[in-house]
Amino acid sequence: AKSTKAATKKKDEEEAVETGTGWEEWSQGKALVRPPDQMELTEAELKEDITRILTANNPHAPQNIVRYSVKERSYKPINVVDQMAVHCVLEGSLVHQDSEEARKLRVNPIVDGGDVEEAADEDRPDSAVSRINKKEPKVTNQFNFSNRASQTLNNPMRDRICQTEPPPRSSFSATANQWEIYDAYVQELQKQEKNKEKQKGMHSQKDNGKSKKVMLMETQSEDVTKWTMASKILERTISQNTFDDIAQDFKYFEDASDEFREQEGTLLPLWKFQYDKAKTLSVTALCWNNKYQDLFAVGLGSYNFSRQGCGMLLFYSLKNPAFPEYIYPTSSGVMCLDIHAQHSHLVAVGFYDGCVAVYSLKEEGQEPVYKSTAKTGKHTDPVWQVRWQSDDMDNNHNFYSVSSDGRVVSWTLVKNELVFTDIIRLTLNGAVSEGTEGAQAPSIASGTSFDSHKQIDYMFLVGTEEGKIHKCSKTYSSQFLETYDAHSMAVDTVKWNYFHPKVFVSCSSDWTVKIWDHTINTPMFVFDLQAAVGDVAWSPYSSTVFAAVTTDGTVHVFDLSVNKYEAICQQLVVDKKKTKLTHVEFNPIHPVIIVGDDRGYVTSFKLSPNLRKKPKAKKGHELPKGPEVEVAKMEKLLSLLREPDQNSS
Repeated sequence: AKSTKAATKKKDEEEAVETGTGWEEWSQGKALVRPPDQMELTEAELKEDITRILTANNPHAPQNIVRYSVKERSYKPINVVDQMAVHCVLEGSLVHQDSEEARKLRVNPIVDGGDVEEAADEDRPDSAVSRINKKEPKVTNQFNFSNRASQTLNNPMRDRICQTEPPPRSSFSATANQWEIYDAYVQELQKQEKNKEKQKGMHSQKDNGKSKKVMLMETQSEDVTKWTMASKILERTISQNTFDDIAQDFKYFEDASDEFREQEGTLLPLWKFQYDKAKTLSVTALCWNNKYQDLFAVGLGSYNFSRQGCGMLLFYSLKNPAFPEYIYPTSSGVMCLDIHAQHSHLVAVGFYDGCVAVYSLKEEGQEPVYKSTAKTGKHTDPVWQVRWQSDDMDNNHNFYSVSSDGRVVSWTLVKNELVFTDIIRLTLNGAVSEGTEGAQAPSIASGTSFDSHKQIDYMFLVGTEEGKIHKCSKTYSSQFLETYDAHSMAVDTVKWNYFHPKVFVSCSSDWTVKIWDHTINTPMFVFDLQAAVGDVAWSPYSSTVFAAVTTDGTVHVFDLSVNKYEAICQQLVVDKKKTKLTHVEFNPIHPVIIVGDDRGYVTSFKLSPNLRKKPKAKKGHELPKGPEVEVAKMEKLLSLLREPDQNSS
């Protein structure tokens, strides 16, 4: 017992010593405590500032993660990588001492039959409550250092939302009774009877005694028609969005470099029109629609006479260059065409086999509404030109055609057939009228081009394969009014000027383009283009501007009021080794030309300002306008070339 008491006393003394030592340390307050593992540093090392920057990037995060992109159908690297690294996750019931929940626990502790036990826990130095209330002294380092911290803000997430108007909806309901079903069947039977009547009417129109098979098509409802129109508008909208840059150039672009070139101009390429099924054919005819200025017709055939086959008639619109508006396949190659000036739905077409036909854009189907046959006086050689004429005294539409068989024929649209009348027969010695009878058959001259006078209704010009141009009259067909020795090869094109009543232009494969005054036998202007000329066309806005295309792929634009000796624009527009240009036409209102080639392509170009330059007005005077001004401009040029006695006349 004595030994036990002695051990207890000795233990109490040791605890008293430890308690006293801790009290002295607590009483020292902010005394510096030196960690036992602190390094010994010199004064220079103590004064050195060491900066450490903490970033939120995980150095061990992978940087080469790829994911499969369904949109692009390939594996794409991911730029955003999760930088958070979790070292330990432990769920506990500890409460932060400064939180609201901890303060509530201090004020109202949870008592569950153990108040005395909780009070005893507070008295114990190692209890949780004593640990919360006890504040341990902060042990600071003796080195000179400063704490700097910065925290970057995460970019807020943004939601991008597009709201569209909901499609219109309508609720409907109906009750199907027996009498309603009966009425629907009766209406369907009536429609079928109407279709049978139409079919009988179409079967009554027969060519050469052979009946045509007519497919009975169900009548489309109004909804289907509206859907077809809506899809067509949608196709044009998509096409305009696809070629928006070209549409902007067509509307607004003007070549600013023309200001520094007084007598030169350029052509800006716009849309290119092509049809996959017409790649093997050549562009043999071009014609704009005067009513719908964005619509033009393209005739496709072949100038290679050893490879003749089928042809095609296409209608393109500047609003949709991707696909033709109308497609008419033909059994023979199309060699020429002309659109009626007043009735723009009527198109006259001449074929290589000698037939002429009239297509109507209002009629459904791909067959012409009128077509000549061997019984109705068709030509025996290719038809090289057709031209609509003024209506006759009975208000019947009619057009003229010229062919290599030497006949100039007038075709009149009477009810359901074409009625022909031979106007004149071309011979090497002179004209032969229809009723002339001779002992010796005259030698026939082959007609290659034709054009009617713009103001004088009875006068027209005919170009021949022998290189001559004949001025003829509809009312006097026994002989020519005048014959011009124009070219050394066939006359490919002859056209009257839109403004001046005496001037016409001609071109030929002998490399020349000539300007004529029909009152004078010799040409007024001769231009050598160093290549065979395929076509020539007057501009509709100026009496002195015309364009020509050659087989070497060059477009030549002339303005006689600017330069009387050479073209003010010579531009190569296709590969001259592979492609030959065949035809050219001016748009009726826009400064645009279209050019066709022997590969079935039609390309449009915009004329620069120098190619459509207007004369400058004098100070204090307005710029004169009207056709009289254009006539005076051409007359001024002709007066410089005429002889004095011709000017007086």
